[in-house]
Amino acid sequence: MNPVSNIILPEPTLRRLPWYLAYVEILQKQKIEFVSSTQISRALSVDASQIAKDLSFLNIKGKTRIGYEVDALAEGLADFLGFSQCHRAYMIGCGSLGKALIRDSGLSKYGLEIVAGFDIDPNVVSRTDLGVPIYHIDRIYEIMEENPASIGILAVPSGMAQESADIAIGAGIKAIWNFTPYRVKVAEGIVMANTSIYAHLALIFNRLNSLER
Repeated sequence: MNPVSNIILPEPTLRRLPWYLAYVEILQKQKIEFVSSTQISRALSVDASQIAKDLSFLNIKGKTRIGYEVDALAEGLADFLGFSQCHRAYMIGCGSLGKALIRDSGLSKYGLEIVAGFDIDPNVVSRTDLGVPIYHIDRIYEIMEENPASIGILAVPSGMAQESADIAIGAGIKAIWNFTPYRVKVAEGIVMANTSIYAHLALIFNRLNSLER
């Protein structure tokens, strides 16, 4: 494991690092060996000095007049971000969004393995075509013993978000990735990340409306 992977980065820096990784992976496919912070800056519209500062947190240094070695940069970023390790997760709520996330092969590419799904709808629980077993949420304690995971991905209706998170955490889940519009509360020591599709949709609508005025 990268010895700097325990560093707590500023959140804006942490949000930019996957952009850099995605770009250098494109360069890898193009067989490009070196890239400068100026080139990354032009591609991603991030100031070159900011890129150099972000990468300095990882102890990744470029060579004068040559730049960063693409393969080493990609490996260092993936390792630091945890994408090179396997993190097991439960999908809690297997409706349309939950099913899409289970089927998203891109998540496994970046180290997230959804090993089971949970729901309360008997028609969903009985499904066998999603690639992972789907259980009733009441069985989460039992399944945690048999097939444990550390991450719970919430894609349930808003009214069930807090209860579902509480059940998952009670069963031993250590991190919640919340896709619901509801702001779930968790105890100290539980990792929490909110990804609100609706909030971003509202932002797009608001910006569009301002352009049309």
